[in-house]
Amino acid sequence: MTDRSLPPLDLSPELVAAAHTSKAWPFEEARKLVKRIEKRDPSRPVLFETGYGPSGLPHIGTFGEVARTTMVRTAFRLLTEDKIPTRLLCFSDDMDGMRKVPDNVPDKSALEPYLQMPLSVVPNPFGSEHKSFGDHNNAMLRRFLDTFGFDYEFASATEYYKSGKFDEILLTAVARYRKLMDVMLPTLGEERQATYSPFLPISPTSGRVLYVPMKDVNGKDGTITFEDEDGTDVTVSVTGGNVKLQWKPDFGARWAALGVDFEMFGKDHGPNMALYDKICEVLGGDAPDHFVYELFLADDGAKISKSKGNGLTIDEWLTYAPTESLSLYMFQKPKTAKKLYFDVIPKAVDEYFTFAQKYDAMPVEQKLQNPTWHIHSGKVPEIDLPVPFAMLLNLVSASNAENKDVLWAFITRYAPGVTAETHPHLDELVGYAIRYFDDFVKPNKSFKTPDDVEREALEKVDASLAALPADADGAVIQDAILDVARKIERYQDPKKKSPDGGPGVSVVWFQALYQVLLGQERGPRFGSFVALYGIDETRALIAKALAGELSV
Repeated sequence: MTDRSLPPLDLSPELVAAAHTSKAWPFEEARKLVKRIEKRDPSRPVLFETGYGPSGLPHIGTFGEVARTTMVRTAFRLLTEDKIPTRLLCFSDDMDGMRKVPDNVPDKSALEPYLQMPLSVVPNPFGSEHKSFGDHNNAMLRRFLDTFGFDYEFASATEYYKSGKFDEILLTAVARYRKLMDVMLPTLGEERQATYSPFLPISPTSGRVLYVPMKDVNGKDGTITFEDEDGTDVTVSVTGGNVKLQWKPDFGARWAALGVDFEMFGKDHGPNMALYDKICEVLGGDAPDHFVYELFLADDGAKISKSKGNGLTIDEWLTYAPTESLSLYMFQKPKTAKKLYFDVIPKAVDEYFTFAQKYDAMPVEQKLQNPTWHIHSGKVPEIDLPVPFAMLLNLVSASNAENKDVLWAFITRYAPGVTAETHPHLDELVGYAIRYFDDFVKPNKSFKTPDDVEREALEKVDASLAALPADADGAVIQDAILDVARKIERYQDPKKKSPDGGPGVSVVWFQALYQVLLGQERGPRFGSFVALYGIDETRALIAKALAGELSV
């Protein structure tokens, strides 16, 4: 049992009323749960569960499942005015056999003798204090979840099977063996049907998880008989950790044993959802409410895999961005497949801070649509961020800053009175921006050599900037830069209109500025960037571009 406590909610009548009609997806799911339990004893806790297979280091998808479930839990608490107790159980399937050695362990050959053994007995390849591979990965998961302050209880399949917590459901499974087989066999091919069993015994001789047919299933005695790896017939009780269930029966059996009310899982489990439900019902349970989310993809479009170690890890994201940006990425469009790689980080950071800064001024209904309400369980912090993350990245690029002090000199000049002490969120982002730029932007920078049209345009921009006062703000600078483009045919967009009724400015203009001056395809509002970087500094940058010193 965790010693963390749930944060108190604002239960004002206006918020509670808005929750009943909010279109934010956590509220839509939570309203289904309210209906599910309306005739139930209100003192019985509503159980939310997430499952985790510790076959490799936890990835962001694992975190996302807990984050999203927590969002539904928070929405449920508001809908019920926090009068019904709730629990979140993070369940680790660490009794599964290790089917293959993960690619991202230090010494793959050292683990090969332990194939098919439960993950909770496979030696820990990382040399930490944890006694097994499963224990190590469980600890990693808990550390990650603790970083975000989730309120949860952790459960180990090994502990539940061995301690007797699953004995009752296992004995029920033996007694209803034929009904389980009637559910499972139609889903299997002819060859698999001939050898299938919902029970996986742990070999008394080798310790491996065995996929073997049953020679006898005795519902009265609660035992199974099978042929062990040495060729002898063995009869064991299904209780006490001698046996575990195949993963599909295990899903439904766990729901029935624990009384799970809500569990979400990835699209890859979707086809089996009805099967899990039937197994749960055969074993006397009430199938929980579900939420099926789309999978995260690596930058090449492949599914993220713990064993392959592709995609982003939680530690990698948090090296370059604050935790809240990751939570935002999990909130947005959970039923849409999204790529999860380094390029998505800057946008997620700026979107989070934009949502947070708008929150206080929003009407109640919109507040519950705002992702930051769900990220912070209704306690959205007040944030003042005078410089967005994307702008900081461009400032690092233009200034070649290697430490915070260089960036803060620009920031303080741009926003007098703003310091690292007065704006800790901004100071945190300054550090992230330097790391992100060094690792991902700098290696891919490619400056464009300006052609004749671009050279003439840059010379006019330089002249326009020279005519502006040193303290001109971003809007004034932006207008001056747009005035240059409006007179150049290449950068005119007839579909847009300028203030004088003439053609507007094409995005091609700003693409050219960023390609020539910063070696990037795109960036934030250019006038604001110049205001931050400085007019004189920008003119010096233009001079270098015209002299061919940037594209070398």
